[in-house]
Amino acid sequence: MRNFLHIVFFSLTYLGLSVPAYSQKKDSIYQLQQVDLQKNSYKEVIPAQKLSGVELERLNSHSVADALRFFSGIQIKDYGGIGGLKTINIRSMGSQHVGVFYDGIQLGNAQNGVVDLGRFSLDDMEEIALYNGQKSEIFQPAKDFGSSGSVYLTTKKPVFKGNETTHGMIRYKTSTIQLFNPSIRLEQKINDQLALTLSSEFMSSNGVYPYTYRKTYANGELAWLKKDRRRDGQIESKRYELGLNGKLHHGSWNFKSYNYMSDRGIPSAVVKGREDTQGQTLADRNHYLQGDIHKRWGNFETQLRGKFAYDYTHYMNPDSTNLIIDNTYLQREVYISSANTYKIKPNWDISLAYDFQYNTLDANLVDFSYPERFTNLFSLATAYQWNRLKVQGSILGTFVTEKVKKNTSASDKNEWSPALFLSYQPLKEYDFHVRAFYKHIFRMPTFNDLYYTNIGYSNLKPEFTTQYNLGTMYSIRPQNSPLQQIALQVDAYYNQVDDKIIAAPGGGGSMFRWVMMNLDKVKIKGVDINVRAALAFNAFRIEPKLSYTYQKAQDYSDPTNDLYKNQIPYVPVHSGSAVINSMYKDWALNYSFIYVGERYDVNKNNIVANRVNAWFTHDLSLQKEFKLNPFKMKATAEVNNVFDQQYDVVIYYPMPGRHYKFSLSIAL
Repeated sequence: MRNFLHIVFFSLTYLGLSVPAYSQKKDSIYQLQQVDLQKNSYKEVIPAQKLSGVELERLNSHSVADALRFFSGIQIKDYGGIGGLKTINIRSMGSQHVGVFYDGIQLGNAQNGVVDLGRFSLDDMEEIALYNGQKSEIFQPAKDFGSSGSVYLTTKKPVFKGNETTHGMIRYKTSTIQLFNPSIRLEQKINDQLALTLSSEFMSSNGVYPYTYRKTYANGELAWLKKDRRRDGQIESKRYELGLNGKLHHGSWNFKSYNYMSDRGIPSAVVKGREDTQGQTLADRNHYLQGDIHKRWGNFETQLRGKFAYDYTHYMNPDSTNLIIDNTYLQREVYISSANTYKIKPNWDISLAYDFQYNTLDANLVDFSYPERFTNLFSLATAYQWNRLKVQGSILGTFVTEKVKKNTSASDKNEWSPALFLSYQPLKEYDFHVRAFYKHIFRMPTFNDLYYTNIGYSNLKPEFTTQYNLGTMYSIRPQNSPLQQIALQVDAYYNQVDDKIIAAPGGGGSMFRWVMMNLDKVKIKGVDINVRAALAFNAFRIEPKLSYTYQKAQDYSDPTNDLYKNQIPYVPVHSGSAVINSMYKDWALNYSFIYVGERYDVNKNNIVANRVNAWFTHDLSLQKEFKLNPFKMKATAEVNNVFDQQYDVVIYYPMPGRHYKFSLSIAL
């Protein structure tokens, strides 16, 4: 306990003396979310998959990436351990097509286009929402229209009742993978119009866990077997956030700073005859300031948003048997947005938004190009409801100008991207909806794609996706029955990715000189099914949730090639999850199951030698809430991977077997 208090004191002291940290958060009171949803319910055309409030707290998940595994239609790439890189891919369109929004503003990475979701803790998260196509809301920045799929992370916002002026929460987590993870959250009501939030977290782990790895020949015979302990997965990270939340007459404003600093090891691939320890390390320093102001005048609403981000990365690979690498990168981003909406009629809105974004990338690479990117985005959108028909349409204009200092020339890129969303309720007395959407969108090549020394190719074309979705939702609430609600959602979709950007060996076959090119055409056909229910038997309550995805993501680039119609790497045909939350008074028992079917590795050819085995995990957690006046306490014990299955999400990167986690939280 003394060490824990030292960490808390260090966090608060560092916060005051070092980088300013300002954070905007949502509180644990879920009614605030409900009011918002009801207020804007007529605008929602394509509902999101969501995890929020108590349900989110009860999952056996440490990070946002862990929680997203329970959504249908996604693939997670996880390189193992607490500190391993974790990225998300929605409906097989690529991680670069996923927009990740933190309290309403997108997290950027112009360098490689992906966001490591493993660095976002669930401690302060109120809701995680996954949208296919785009968010069903026209009153939003132009950038929100610019992704094939979006993840919205909403943190808790302070809510005070009666004479309350201060809230506090202290948490401590540990596990059998040598985890030391204290955190603190404070909320202070300054006056009726202003509240302050402070959040701080420290995490340390050596990342060591045992594994058994098997590799077989195509005929099923054992090729080699390796038993060892996973190393180079150590991590030490600090997160500091401080936020101001203010109220205005018919409006509000928020300001936050986010600061994340980590030093971690990067586990190497498990290879026969080679030591697992290679000494690769990654240091991240991520800081940003962001704010927004929202105001309404009668039928007109406006929202201004701004952000400045500073991201430093240092990657080092001292392995002399390969290629010694010691690279540093520095990204800067400036973002400004103005979104405006006007209510023409009670059932008809129109919106206009303009965003400006400026990105730079510096690196210590030889002959680096030092690119700058200026992005202007304009969006025009409308939402209309006629009886039980809802319609949303939008068009996004993206205008990109780039400058480089050396080696190559940059070109301007301008594109228009339309989208149309429909929802219809055939019978008023039944909660049954049919919905559909079409969207055409693109993603710019990243700075690495275009300008990385000896790899980048400045004439790359943008990567386009075309999306079609047809789905239905049906919900019933029986009267006088233990079954309080059951809801079913089914979506069938077809996506096509054109001018897909890939890397291929070049320069006389050297594996250290690669070139970027536009090559693949990928066609994706799939079905997502989600079922939720709630049952109550006096004081006992049970809430099951099931999800299933069928997906064929095939390469249609060249009919004469052996790879024609092959399933693309790491996309399983079948996958799914099950979550059962059960509650009795102050007790909660939660079970979760995840299944990922067979898929193929990056060698592309769908042969037995390239097949990656299916895997599944079972997790259990037990929670108990109790009061020790004036404190409210919650203790949690978890068992992850109950049956100790040896598996890998990415081939040659084994995941942890059975391990245990314990946590204690104290609400002040």
